[in-house]
Amino acid sequence: MPSIRAAMPADGPALLELMSQAGLRPNAAPEHLEWKYWQARPDYSGPRSFVMTQGSQILAHAAVIPGVCQAGGESIRTLHLIDWAARPGAMGSGVALLKHLGRSCDALFGIGGSLDTLRLLPHLGFQRWGDATGYVRPLHPLRIVNGAPYRLRTLVPRVARGFWWSMRAPAIRVDGWKVRRIAATETAVVAGVLPTPAKGLALFERRADIFKYFLDCTVAPMQLHVLERDARVRGYFVLSYAFRQVRLADCWIDSDDPAHWRTLIQCAVLEAKRNSQAAELAAWGSDPDMSRYLVECGFHGRGAVPIHVAAPRHPLLHQTTLRVQMLDNDAAYRHSGHSELWA
Repeated sequence: MPSIRAAMPADGPALLELMSQAGLRPNAAPEHLEWKYWQARPDYSGPRSFVMTQGSQILAHAAVIPGVCQAGGESIRTLHLIDWAARPGAMGSGVALLKHLGRSCDALFGIGGSLDTLRLLPHLGFQRWGDATGYVRPLHPLRIVNGAPYRLRTLVPRVARGFWWSMRAPAIRVDGWKVRRIAATETAVVAGVLPTPAKGLALFERRADIFKYFLDCTVAPMQLHVLERDARVRGYFVLSYAFRQVRLADCWIDSDDPAHWRTLIQCAVLEAKRNSQAAELAAWGSDPDMSRYLVECGFHGRGAVPIHVAAPRHPLLHQTTLRVQMLDNDAAYRHSGHSELWA
């Protein structure tokens, strides 16, 4: 009889073989798996990688990213699925594993996924809850050329487009604001400016100590910065560095003023430009406000991925607008081992 258990580090080679057979290409170095699946998180003590086995054979695998979604005055315990795969021929094992995980939380999330996964999710009780649109702003367009996996006939137009977008990007003034990089031992300074849900807007909870875990990321290095004005912390942003693409993985400011949000994003742009390898800055927008702020700061939409959620105990969940950021799933650090540029 098949059984479900938490995966262990010794399962690493078998997990990689299983995911390869299923067509997945996860970040596969042992230190990547250790950080994703087994390194302790201050906000969640349970296992984060699960397998269905029959004897010594692994039939299916799913990893989870835990979270708490603040929606409609409720705190909803969530798990976001990543690295979900089943052995070819093991009919139903992946679905059985997913249903098992669904019983341990209030809601299961899936953002994007393969065509097969997207076709399957509605049959498993998942509903569409908007889209996460990818936005990009070129920083140093010529850096696309270095190590770019593009043919010359596509590379030249991309570089030209990058220069055009760069020239048209607004120069937003940040006078009076100061950006300071925060070490893992200092994350408590963001405690007063963490995201707070507004009426009609659902978002994922943050804790100051969770940033220690993300700053330890071995897949793509991350940096935490705070935005200060008049010697007071007003906001923060997290940048992750995936080769030549910098990602605005997370951000917040304690203000409803659109000008302050544009200042926050512009400060992230300026900080990303300081990196000697950066060609572009990428971000997500899943709600009208965040999408508008990004466009007003010179970002361009480059396609969207659907957001699905299975939350049978929270039927009203979909009546709010959801803001997701790359830090809410593995988009903040996932890569295929080389630059993946959007511009």
